[in-house]
Amino acid sequence: MSNCCNTQEAGQSKSPRPDYLLWGSLSLTVLAYVLYLMNVFDPQSQLGLATESVFELVNIVWWGLVLGILLLAALSKVPREFVISLLGTGTGFKGIIRAVLGGVLLDLCSHGILMVGAKLYERGASLGQVMAFLIASPWNSFSLTIILIALIGFYWTIFFILASMAIAFISGIIFDALVDRGVLPQNPYAIDLPADFQFLPQAKKRLSLIRYDRAMIMSMLKSGVIESRMVIRWILFGVLLATAIRLLLDVDTFQAYFGPTLFGLSATLFFATIIEVCSEGSAPVAGDLLTRANAPGNSFAFLMAGVSTDYTEIMVLKDATKSWKIALFLPLITLPQVLLIAYFVNTFAV
Repeated sequence: MSNCCNTQEAGQSKSPRPDYLLWGSLSLTVLAYVLYLMNVFDPQSQLGLATESVFELVNIVWWGLVLGILLLAALSKVPREFVISLLGTGTGFKGIIRAVLGGVLLDLCSHGILMVGAKLYERGASLGQVMAFLIASPWNSFSLTIILIALIGFYWTIFFILASMAIAFISGIIFDALVDRGVLPQNPYAIDLPADFQFLPQAKKRLSLIRYDRAMIMSMLKSGVIESRMVIRWILFGVLLATAIRLLLDVDTFQAYFGPTLFGLSATLFFATIIEVCSEGSAPVAGDLLTRANAPGNSFAFLMAGVSTDYTEIMVLKDATKSWKIALFLPLITLPQVLLIAYFVNTFAV
């Protein structure tokens, strides 16, 4: 079988079909970005607002995509044994905890983290570890933590981080249990480490054999770009979809109905599901939900629902795992936990 990012299996002689979603979304995004730079449309017109929205969203997500590609390029050259050794072998608490901590400490936005998560799955990590990594990661980066502290304060930022880590850990345990019971498919890339495998000695040996030259660097970058295509196409499509939603929805009216009620929580979940923004883009809205609407539970739900119900994440999981069932179990397992915590916070903390 080809790797998880290819569009056809090894041995097929036919050329893969053009990726219409990728090239169509890329063309429209680039066109809108250039038109905004050229100031072609009236800024107050619908086309002017559309090109401005694309411009703003691209400027938000580009660094996460680039950093994700670079990390993916490096990860593509790391032997699978080393990845599994760091995350922990097999299933269990230790492996899930390592995945959660790795997701929290890795400074990437939700868009960049998807590429790394897909690669971890291809490198043999358990499904629970991959899910825990993805759920813990998107807005728990160091840079975004500083932004959140400025927006909502130190107390709420720490609480949100700890709550998201708890959801990531519980979800990882549940996913591994479902795999063990045969409800969800096993990772076809899973491997078992030799009993005498030691990370540091093996790492030193491998590093001493690497030849750091231009050819090696170009090979890594090529791998990173090729294997990130499945994520990039959905992100670009998300930029266009978010732009369309911005034109249809008034932000002030949108935020006015996000009070600490069941209706407000339901509205938060609904709009967090349909609005495709990266973690940096969701942080200001989450800040307004807490400070202006006085609904800290809604703020947490808005941040987490972007992880649990984000169609980009669901589609990337489907492409990476070749399983609709795995992708749809993400919201099924995480959303009840998110809503429970959000309702509790709105009820007892306001």
